[in-house]
Amino acid sequence: MRSHEPRSTSSCAACKLLKRRCSPTCNFAPYFRSDEPKKFAKVHKVFGASNVSKILIEVPEDQREDTVNSLVYEAEARLRDPVYGCIGAIALLQRKMIELQHDLALARARLARYAANYSTGVAGTELDRLTMTGLGMKLRIYYNIYIISGDEGGKKFLEV
Repeated sequence: MRSHEPRSTSSCAACKLLKRRCSPTCNFAPYFRSDEPKKFAKVHKVFGASNVSKILIEVPEDQREDTVNSLVYEAEARLRDPVYGCIGAIALLQRKMIELQHDLALARARLARYAANYSTGVAGTELDRLTMTGLGMKLRIYYNIYIISGDEGGKKFLEV
């Protein structure tokens, strides 16, 4: 745990930014080291030093480091996207996940169709390749093409 690490004689990043003397009991020192000044600057800009101090006091000591990491992440997200913050990043990832699930469903349906054609043993044995592209990735599926012929309503049709 960081709070038990020996501290250097220099002030923590928070006290440096706030231009105050860093005491041995400083709440910020274990989490905002002097070699990471931008970390506290971002959190201070979004949440304010007083609010961060209150949060750190309320959170159990074993969870403070995770809390600080969460505050830093949220602050960086807010500075990148002031309106949506982390929610914007989450929404973007959810949209990508939905697109990928859709692409996967299409690929599975095509694969099932080709597997069904293969298992029925309909005419044909030519080896061909289907290249599907989705979100910059290429997936190559090798399959046999079978020509299915039939008569529907007096019209001849071929399906490949």
